[in-house]
Amino acid sequence: MASGRVFDVQRFSIHDGPGIRTTVFLKGCPLKCLWCGNPESISPDPLVSYLPDKCIGCGDCVGVCPEAALLLAAGGKAVLDRKRCTGCGACAPACAPKALQIVGRDVSVGEVLDEVLRDRDYYEASGGGLTLSGGEPLLQPGFVEALLKEAKAGGLHCCVETSGYALWGVLRALLPLVDLWLYDFKETDPRLHEQFVGKPNAPVLENLEKLHAAGAGILLRCPMIPGHNARAEHLDGIAALARRLPRLEGVELLPYYDLWRAKLERLGLESPLPESVKPPSVETVSFWKEYLRRRGVSVVG
Repeated sequence: MASGRVFDVQRFSIHDGPGIRTTVFLKGCPLKCLWCGNPESISPDPLVSYLPDKCIGCGDCVGVCPEAALLLAAGGKAVLDRKRCTGCGACAPACAPKALQIVGRDVSVGEVLDEVLRDRDYYEASGGGLTLSGGEPLLQPGFVEALLKEAKAGGLHCCVETSGYALWGVLRALLPLVDLWLYDFKETDPRLHEQFVGKPNAPVLENLEKLHAAGAGILLRCPMIPGHNARAEHLDGIAALARRLPRLEGVELLPYYDLWRAKLERLGLESPLPESVKPPSVETVSFWKEYLRRRGVSVVG
């Protein structure tokens, strides 16, 4: 059976589709959004997470690293040389306090379903189910299709969160298996879309229109980043898009948050988004929602 690479499985999720859900986060993404909330998802390869505060200085990781990327500093803490590290994962099992962990693991469809089906009673009571997110789940089409087939055979409601940046054939193959597409729409202006996420928005819009024409259930989700896409012009673009796609389940605004920055240091990553970008106020978010409602948009939340 197909296998795939995930970096997290989040039970009792209430923000990734209707009801209580289990969200499976897949690794790998073709975009590089400046504001990515899951920076560990961008690379398809496993990453080493290191939290020095948990290190007890035992040195067990030093002895098992084949690349000599770990050493003990004078203060007794392990030091990770990320230039030498290949992400092989040998260090994590040797680290008893879990200061070192591997983000990204290969799993089978059966392993994922075993975990997801633990909460079947909650799904049935709340109208929930399984959501696939990422990263970009459509980068692992074989695994996603196999997983969704088994989930649907088990009677689960299935959502896929996607940027829409994929070959149409991938989305078309999944149409019978997806109850609701959580479709991210990041920027109206083509030039700014490339600047913010590194790819053009034409394929995103084309796939969205094809899904809509095919009768798919779609919730349009729009991240709103102050100083970037949180502009009247983009809100107008969202409203115009919603008018062209009258069968949308609605539009959900996703206000920027910056909790993801705490992940960067432990993963050895950097972000080009200035730290001066801060989450919007409740009043600002309410203004955005009302702006769209006045233009006839069905805003969710």
